[in-house]
Amino acid sequence: MTHDYTEYSAPVPELRASEVAEPGAVTIVVPTFNESANIRRLLRQITESVPARLPCEVVFVDDSTDDTPEVIRDAARDCPFPVAVLHRDEPVGGLGGAVVEGIRAAGSDWIVVMDGDCQHPPSLVPELVATGERSHAGLVVASRYIKGGSRAGLAGNYRIAVSRGATWLTKSLFPRRLHGISDPMSGFFAIRRSAVTADVLKPLGYKILLELAVRSRPRKVSEVPFVFQDRFAGESKSSAQEGVRFLRHLIGLRTASPIARMVGFGLIGATGFLPNLLGLYALTAAGLHYVPAEILANQLGVAWNFVLIEHLLFRDRRSHRRWWDRVGRFALLANADLVLRIPLIALFVHRFGMGALSATALALVTTFVLRFAGTEALVYLPRKGPRGSRTARRAV
Repeated sequence: MTHDYTEYSAPVPELRASEVAEPGAVTIVVPTFNESANIRRLLRQITESVPARLPCEVVFVDDSTDDTPEVIRDAARDCPFPVAVLHRDEPVGGLGGAVVEGIRAAGSDWIVVMDGDCQHPPSLVPELVATGERSHAGLVVASRYIKGGSRAGLAGNYRIAVSRGATWLTKSLFPRRLHGISDPMSGFFAIRRSAVTADVLKPLGYKILLELAVRSRPRKVSEVPFVFQDRFAGESKSSAQEGVRFLRHLIGLRTASPIARMVGFGLIGATGFLPNLLGLYALTAAGLHYVPAEILANQLGVAWNFVLIEHLLFRDRRSHRRWWDRVGRFALLANADLVLRIPLIALFVHRFGMGALSATALALVTTFVLRFAGTEALVYLPRKGPRGSRTARRAV
């Protein structure tokens, strides 16, 4: 991925990526995607409400396909603080990935993340930082759901229902990590630079606060109320596709631990019985003998499981091996499970005197654990060697 990193003030200089602004008290990180109609208003609001009370710099991380970077450059001429734009040719991680790039580029002790559509009031930036300083918090969330806050800017009952449903779902899945955060869907918050390590973040979509809270949540969190404003111009980036990405992100966060992945692995494996049985029914109905029919039908279950495991459990590890390598290894392990199970049952029955039912249950558990461990170790763990070095160089 390549970046164009330019900082603007009056007069407008051209800077390389290493020539960031002088550290201020706060770096405001604004991820943008085709927000050219909102830029001038946003920078004017920041100028009117922030610098007089708090030295600042603004870093736009831009994934736009319109003229947003050019508009930022023109509007920055009238700003009394440094303004930089980091344009990404490849929008890896969506708006959440843009925020991570902004965190890496920030030069201040405090980082405030806000949207570029003017729905987050810049006048609240000094209060976010002041609250963090007073309470010694590492994270301060601007919340719509505490006293004094409002979600008034959400357009229509549908978006309100989706927002509340997403909030309820995330707090149900992460009750400990999100304890004390009433609005985990907020895109408006302040975080100490020392409280976050950008390299541990793996965002997918635009809910970066959720990513921060789950993966590297500071020990102390505070909240301040805010009124969600109406969008000034342009269209909302919320869509059905973003909803799917959000659900995938939730699953990825929830299955980050080995135990959670094992549970997910088992649940996915259980769903594989459906395509297996349907395939067996279709093949035997077509006149095929049940033995070869079961072998073929089992491959349908294997393929089903592989697709779900790839996208739900090991999304972040797929780049370690080529897809055909992963498919071959996964299929080999899945079919070895069948071959190993029968000798294990015989061993438990004849050597240890177990009943057929209990021996079968123990064999199922044993082969499941072995298959899960084998899938992690042989299919999705990074491999060492020259290829890993080339991948690292490409990432840099």
